[in-house]
Amino acid sequence: MRRRSGAGRSRAGVIAAALLVISLAACTTAPDPTPSASSLSTTTFNFGTSSDPAGLDPALVSDVDSNRVTRQIFEGLVTTDPTTGDPAPALATSWKALNNGLAYEFTLRENVTFQDGQVFNAAAVCTNFNRWYNFPVQKSSTIFPGSFKSLFRTFSNDAKNSVFKSCTANSALKVTITLNLALTSFLDALTEPAFGIASPAALTSGKADVLDQEHGAFKLSKFALDPVGTGPYKFSSWKDGTVTLVQNPKYWGDKGQIQTIHFVTYQQSQARLQALLSGKIDGYDFVTTDNFESLVKRGMQVQQRDPFSVMYLGLNQKIPELADLKVRQAIAVAIDKDSLVKNYFIEGSTSTNQFIPPKLSGFNNQVPSAGYDPDKAKKLLTESSYKGEPLKFYYPLNVTRPYLPSPEKIYADISAQLTAVGFNIKPVPIEWSDNYVGKVTSAGDHALDLLGLNGSYSDPDNFVGPLFGSTTGELGSTDPQLVSKIDRAKTLPDGPERTKAYQSINADIATSIPAVPIAFPISALALSPRVNNYPVSPVLNEVFNKITLSS
Repeated sequence: MRRRSGAGRSRAGVIAAALLVISLAACTTAPDPTPSASSLSTTTFNFGTSSDPAGLDPALVSDVDSNRVTRQIFEGLVTTDPTTGDPAPALATSWKALNNGLAYEFTLRENVTFQDGQVFNAAAVCTNFNRWYNFPVQKSSTIFPGSFKSLFRTFSNDAKNSVFKSCTANSALKVTITLNLALTSFLDALTEPAFGIASPAALTSGKADVLDQEHGAFKLSKFALDPVGTGPYKFSSWKDGTVTLVQNPKYWGDKGQIQTIHFVTYQQSQARLQALLSGKIDGYDFVTTDNFESLVKRGMQVQQRDPFSVMYLGLNQKIPELADLKVRQAIAVAIDKDSLVKNYFIEGSTSTNQFIPPKLSGFNNQVPSAGYDPDKAKKLLTESSYKGEPLKFYYPLNVTRPYLPSPEKIYADISAQLTAVGFNIKPVPIEWSDNYVGKVTSAGDHALDLLGLNGSYSDPDNFVGPLFGSTTGELGSTDPQLVSKIDRAKTLPDGPERTKAYQSINADIATSIPAVPIAFPISALALSPRVNNYPVSPVLNEVFNKITLSS
């Protein structure tokens, strides 16, 4: 198994989460739709989330609340070692690179069955890889295996440009993945939830590639409403804002203490707080700064994750005004990032002028900061082609993300700062549950948008590849030279050349400003005293069979 040694990279620093347990708390209770406190037992765990999943087919979703659920149901060939951050055995017990990294042979775990009783084997692995590779892109270009595209570039309809070549079942427990180009981050990327292996029988019976079902604002397949993997928990139900999972009795590994999980949606952070304080849930994610005092007073636990996400302002260059570099430069210097971090993010979060976190190779200390300079912003606007045209600013309502704790407040502050230097901002609030991400990442009339990216594996490509490695509806334009640099950098072996390549990419992004990075946030979750241990992870690889509860 490969180990990282690239300059500027500290695996343990990135992945070993700083567990800050703070005595905290609050004072009020409120009616709540979740199971009553009396229904809690040492085998049941109720967890508050900020939104419903977008779906439960891990290949087709990327939001953190969907991934939180699918991580319990599905497993990939490899997972992330919680101490070192290296790829670690999961459904594969070992692997080796062949032909200078153009192929990988995996030895699979014996005696593993899917939750529907089907046997896990090499043929099942290839069924999943071939499904992703051959996925029929739907009318909405946002509904396809995005992680597969980010890693492998294209699908089978553009085979000559695809990094993925083939999957071969050598025997029942030996499988080879062959690539057209060597990818340094290949094993790391396979730790993403998107590469969870699904039951081939369930994919077929659930017509996984036919999105003819609806759940809220999302189009899903039958499979995405009744998923089947090999993980420690089986899907039970999804209704009335609650996803219920039950322990998989035939799980190959440690089944853990918890037999039933309820993931319960509370859109407002205050509602999650009250549910925890009243005993209706055992924990919730995405603690906001205004929750801390209440948590302190009641002795709750708060565990913080090392920063491994970036919050940014998206700029759509398909909007004529934003195609002008001076306009984008004006936006960059009009935003007081330090005040945003101080007012809305957990202490320890930092403002940033680049997209790659400082603990990854490729972070560039030499990237010049745009700084906060309202006078310069005004001057740039007068020199630009901008004549006061209204700019639609999309922002989400009723949600909390690890990278975006208080979106309405952050929008209001940024909007005021942009208005103060001469921009004509037209607010476009959209409920997160109304497919906000789909709307801002599709081609449209959005000029500005608030969004972020939570890293899912420890490689700089995980941060710049998805955003700038291809044309996206969110940013509206692609710099061919930047794309070429990203494609080259991901194939370079760890070492000074690769580090320098990503530093150059960082500098190019800072110069061309396709988006404005704002912060590297710290995210935190709150837990009741009955939780003895929670597997906190900066990449959110938090599987609940690792939780222990007091009796």
